Amino acid sequence: MDTVLLTGVTGFLGGHIAIELLNSGYHVRGSLRNPGADGERIQGVRQSLEAAGADTSQLEFVTLDLLKDQGWDQAAEGVRYVMHVASPFVTSMPKDPDVLVKPAVAGTERALNAAVKAGVERVVLTSSTVAIVQGRGPGRPARLGPDDWPDPDEGRLSAYALSKNLAERRAWEMAGETGLDLAVINPGFIIGPLLDDDPGTSGAVFQRLLRGDLPMVPRLHMHLVDVRDLARIHVAALSAPEAVNKRHPAAFSTASLKEISAIMTEAAPAYAKKLPSRQAPDFLVRLIALFDGDIRSNLNELGYAPALDASRAANLLGCAPRAAGETIGDMTRSLISRGLV
Repeated sequence: MDTVLLTGVTGFLGGHIAIELLNSGYHVRGSLRNPGADGERIQGVRQSLEAAGADTSQLEFVTLDLLKDQGWDQAAEGVRYVMHVASPFVTSMPKDPDVLVKPAVAGTERALNAAVKAGVERVVLTSSTVAIVQGRGPGRPARLGPDDWPDPDEGRLSAYALSKNLAERRAWEMAGETGLDLAVINPGFIIGPLLDDDPGTSGAVFQRLLRGDLPMVPRLHMHLVDVRDLARIHVAALSAPEAVNKRHPAAFSTASLKEISAIMTEAAPAYAKKLPSRQAPDFLVRLIALFDGDIRSNLNELGYAPALDASRAANLLGCAPRAAGETIGDMTRSLISRGLV
């Protein structure tokens, strides 16, 4: 039985990947930053995975911190593959980008260094479509693909986008230096059913919409991917020969925040009065951005909705991706059923 070191097993995506790995016959060594008092966090993760139908008899846990050296080499001992999913994120963009950039880059370096020392067969790294799409200047292309990168030196990237951009660039540098087999998955906005009561980053956006916090939404578009499809893509990338040394943009539909809100209204008509149905004019968004750093960090993306070439990820998925309506509805109903709204 092949062992996979999976960093970030407690996260929204990490949990779904753990289920896919376990159901595919892998032994999973999942990392988390804090096991909790008496291992309560570990027990909670195990219970949530079992509730989703996973057999956790082949699941073990290790404690790893993106900013600390302790434990990384030992965690990679005896594993065939490393899947580096853990990455810092905050719901509010920090004033200092290094709050996100430093742990993202340092964590990537630690994961890949440990993989090289252990002689693993392949590393699968989770990046993001923001390392392809965000931060574009005038004359932005209408179509983007795996060979496209925004320039981080132009200063248009949010702290989160900058962290994903620089962490992925560092991973490719290290793979080139060491000869490590690397496959990178670049997911869009990840949605779908929750595994526990942590809404995560995507769920937090849905929460704000369902609670009526946003009477109007900015003219922003999301490249969407279902978390279950994304987990399957990650696991396929471990062994597919064609995945090595390639980036895989993974988002199969695009929707504006207004369109997402409309689909949420269909899934939860009882929340229709709270869900926004109007789109804010750009001038108003720019005015609000003078006082709101989170909005200001996304001003460059207003109205930009390029087509994304996700053919590589589609090949790894091996079946039709879930429709936007299905996965948006699943996340909406999941938040409501868990009492998180």
